[in-house]
Amino acid sequence: MKTPDLTHLPPDRPVLIAGPTASGKSALALRIAQDQGGVIVNADAIQVFANWRVLTARPSPADEARVPHLLYGHVPGDAPYSVGHWLREVAPLLRSGPRPIIVGGTGLYFTALTEGLAEIPTLPDHIRPEAEARLRAGGIAALLADLDARTLARIDQQNPMRVQRAWEVWRGTGRGLATWQDATPPPLLPLAGASAVLVDAPKDWLNARIARRFAAMLADGALEEARDNLAMWNPDHLSSKAIGAPELIAHLQGQMTLAAAQEAATIATRQFAKRQRTWFRARMRGWQVHRPELA
Repeated sequence: MKTPDLTHLPPDRPVLIAGPTASGKSALALRIAQDQGGVIVNADAIQVFANWRVLTARPSPADEARVPHLLYGHVPGDAPYSVGHWLREVAPLLRSGPRPIIVGGTGLYFTALTEGLAEIPTLPDHIRPEAEARLRAGGIAALLADLDARTLARIDQQNPMRVQRAWEVWRGTGRGLATWQDATPPPLLPLAGASAVLVDAPKDWLNARIARRFAAMLADGALEEARDNLAMWNPDHLSSKAIGAPELIAHLQGQMTLAAAQEAATIATRQFAKRQRTWFRARMRGWQVHRPELA
């Protein structure tokens, strides 16, 4: 992997920018769009939701006024959303219009885009509640125990969302996720057809930024945003997976102090960033590495 020359990216190729949370990838996308043209497209599974703006670090209204931003905050907080939904929304943006600069931290979105996505049928409605009940009763181990060896070897076994999805596919179709993946159709955007950049931030630098950013989120209204979400709060909603949301809701429900909620959310964000960095390094070896300025 080499450090890319970001000043001379091919103008006829989409740009992909992946990286861990708080690594500065959104600012990088904005700079490229302003300097070289293009529209910024979201590839973060939680930034699609309308009910969390501050807490998910969505681009500010000022940034959105500088460059067009697409697929941000357009999904109701109580709605389902998946990588399949995202691919269907991205597909027309690849066919026409300004060059897309696709940026985010959801690695599965990028691999589905550049490697293809298994065409798994819609699962019966009862499967999701069954999986959630099993997860609550026995933890992630209860789901892992049912999965086949090939699927276990491919998924991130520390990521409850990925494990739950694999279990739901097995329960709803009778076939392991790995079997479906082996029948994956061609990708929408092969990696060779894009300028793919992986932001690789040092751990200590990133952890310090995470702490500063969550403090800034609180100053910018994250607690008020959580209060606005309190009446509709449902931990089973995908939008409720926004890091910091469970902690701030717990504070508003009287279960912990604000200082404890801030500390817990910061720790959760660091753990999430660690999982992201591990996943990116394992799965995105063909991407060009960009190391941010350590300011």
